[in-house]
Amino acid sequence: MNERKLRVGIIGANVNYGWGSRAHIPAIQALPELELVAVCTAHKDTAEETARKYGVPMVFHDYEAMVESKDIDIISVCVRVPRHEQMVMAALRNGKHVFCEWPLGANSDEAKEMAALADAKGVRHMIGLQARGSPSLIQLKELVDGGYVGRVLACSMVSFSSGAGLRMPSNAWALDKAQGVNTLTIAGGHSLDALCYCAGEFEELSSIVSTQVKRAAISGQDKVVDVTSPDNVLVSGRMVNGAVASVHIASVPGQGTGFRLEVQGTEGTLVATSSGSVQIGDMELLGGRRGGQGLAPVPIDVKHRTVPDDMPSGAPYNVGQLFHQFADAITNKRPIANDFNLAVRRHHLLDALEKASEQGRRQRVVG
Repeated sequence: MNERKLRVGIIGANVNYGWGSRAHIPAIQALPELELVAVCTAHKDTAEETARKYGVPMVFHDYEAMVESKDIDIISVCVRVPRHEQMVMAALRNGKHVFCEWPLGANSDEAKEMAALADAKGVRHMIGLQARGSPSLIQLKELVDGGYVGRVLACSMVSFSSGAGLRMPSNAWALDKAQGVNTLTIAGGHSLDALCYCAGEFEELSSIVSTQVKRAAISGQDKVVDVTSPDNVLVSGRMVNGAVASVHIASVPGQGTGFRLEVQGTEGTLVATSSGSVQIGDMELLGGRRGGQGLAPVPIDVKHRTVPDDMPSGAPYNVGQLFHQFADAITNKRPIANDFNLAVRRHHLLDALEKASEQGRRQRVVG
C-alpha cells in the first residue's frame, strides 16, 4: 500500500460560510490518509484567511491555477452548482481525482459531460451524496440485502425541512429554478438517493413537482421576489424489485419535522429517522420481524463507522466517511459505487420526476 498521504485542494473553502469550511475541511483534516494542502476562494483575502485558520500551505484565488498544481492529487469542488461544470472539467483535464458536491451539474447534460471526461481520463471520481456515508443507512441496506425484511413490498419516505420562509440575501439566487439549487435537486436528490441505495431503484413513477410558496421576502431588504424553484415534491412509483414507493419531500415556511424512511417486507420492517436532513446528522434505526413485539432499536455495527473516533459529528461526519472510501479506492484501486455515473443516474431520476409532473402521466426511469 502506498503510505503517502493523498493531497487535497478545496475549491470553495471560504472560512466565513459554506459547505467547504463547514464539512469538507474538518472531515479531511480528521482523516490520516489525507492532507489538506490547498484552498481556493474567489477572493485572495478570504483564501488567505482560510489558509491561516486551518494551517493550509497553498493558497489560490484562481481555480485554474489550483488544478494545474503538481502538488495536489484530489480536487474537492464545493461551490455553487452553476459553476460545478467549469471547475470539475478543468480539474479532470489536468488529470486530478475529483470529489464534487451534489448536484453534479445544473442539468443532466452537464452531468453526462463530466462523467464521460472522468471515465476517459481514467481518474477516480465521487459525487457528494452523503447519505451513503451514514452508518445507520449502511446498516439498513445491509439488513435489506441480507433478507431481514424478506421481499421488499413497500417503501415510504418523508422529508420536511424548514427554509421556504424568509430568505437570506446570500442564497436568494437559488429562488430561480434555472440555478439548479432547490428542494427537488438538493433535498430531493439526497433523499431519493438514500431510498434507492437502501431499497432499490425506481422503474416507473408519477409525480407532482410544485412551488407552493411563490413569493419570498429577503432578510434585511425591503422587497419581495418571485420564486420559481420548487419546494414540494411528491412521488408515487414502482421499483425494479416490484415494491411500491410513496415519497413527499418539502421545504416549508414553518418548522421542519425531519426525515423518515420506512421499508416494509414480507418478513419485517425497518425504519430510519432523523430530526434533520438525510445527509447530515445522526440517524436512528428501528426494526422488527413478523410475529415480534413491535419495533426496537437496531444496533449499528462498528464496521460501518470507518472514520477515526475524533471525526467531528454533524456535517463533517458523513463527508468524512465518503472521503475515506474515496481515498481507499484511489490508493487500493477499488471500485466506487457513488461516482459521477451514479450522479448521471440521479439526474435522470429527477428529469423523470419533472417530466411526469409536467405531462401529468407516468414515466419510466432511465438507468
